[in-house]
Amino acid sequence: MAAGNPTWGHERIANELQLKLGIRVSPRTVAQYLRRGGPVRAPDPKQRWLTFVHNHAKVIVACDFFVVITATFRTLYVFVLMEVGTRRILHHNVTAHPTAEWTLQQFRETLPGDHPYRFVLHDRDSIFSQELDKAVTQLGVEGSPHAGAGADVECLLRTSRGQSTPRVSGFRREYFVA
Repeated sequence: MAAGNPTWGHERIANELQLKLGIRVSPRTVAQYLRRGGPVRAPDPKQRWLTFVHNHAKVIVACDFFVVITATFRTLYVFVLMEVGTRRILHHNVTAHPTAEWTLQQFRETLPGDHPYRFVLHDRDSIFSQELDKAVTQLGVEGSPHAGAGADVECLLRTSRGQSTPRVSGFRREYFVA
């Protein structure tokens, strides 16, 4: 049943056995059998996204925005640009009104002419327009919007808010008073 329906989990298989065959089995028992000799997904012959990121981590930068609310309840947007391979913060800046032009200027300040980076990852936020991607390409890096591409930056931001503790250090949440 698991081999014929690779997307089914242990709970679904246990429910199907109960419904179709009248065999009552615990989902935990099904999970044990799936772990022992369950169907193994054949690897995709193409390079998967995670493999690409691991192979090119040293030449990838990721960027994202996060929101900070000030003591006077103003909303500020913090732009963070980090190197994926080392998870080192390359640049960060704050603005009350982020625009594509402002974001492009942050890339210009961070990526001088002799930088080693080839790819920049960002999410599908509207500020990362096609025009911005074209301008960033002229700086020598290829823009690559990918669903969840800002995940490394978001992991870092969770760290700055004290929500988790991965190996990132040296960045803490600042409180801006305006």
